[in-house]
Amino acid sequence: AQLVLHAGMIATGGEVFLLDMGEPVRIVDLAKRMIELSGATVRDEANPGGDIEIRISGLRPGEKLYEELLIDATARPTSHPSIVQATEKTWAWPQVRERLSEAERAIAANDVAGMRDTLAALVDGFASEGVIADILHRPAEAAPEPAPVSAPRVSARAAGL
Repeated sequence: AQLVLHAGMIATGGEVFLLDMGEPVRIVDLAKRMIELSGATVRDEANPGGDIEIRISGLRPGEKLYEELLIDATARPTSHPSIVQATEKTWAWPQVRERLSEAERAIAANDVAGMRDTLAALVDGFASEGVIADILHRPAEAAPEPAPVSAPRVSARAAGL
């Protein structure tokens, strides 16, 4: 929270900051800790009578394990050693207005692929996987089965945890 507050203090308007938050935390470890802090226990092989089960479901279309912080690797230091400022491409208003018009046309036509292409044109370095992961636009046979309602549980959606 201190880094976020400090970035807010050094901002003058519209900057993008990258905060060095320390070592990554595995989602499964975070889930276990949250379960324990709530006063419940984790249900697993070592404790089959636990309160909450953690199910590892893997990555869904469009999800990723790692985030690319800087596509063009351009950043400059700030007054704080754990905060750097990204150098971002800016768009002139006529270009933004044209892209917004394209987005409106795609939305009106329910053109999901066209909307994705319009947004991709605004983001340098964007590389689509070619899969539209919106559940409303997948064929009915590809839609996942709803999970049965049961005891409270936490789902960690990251592969390899």
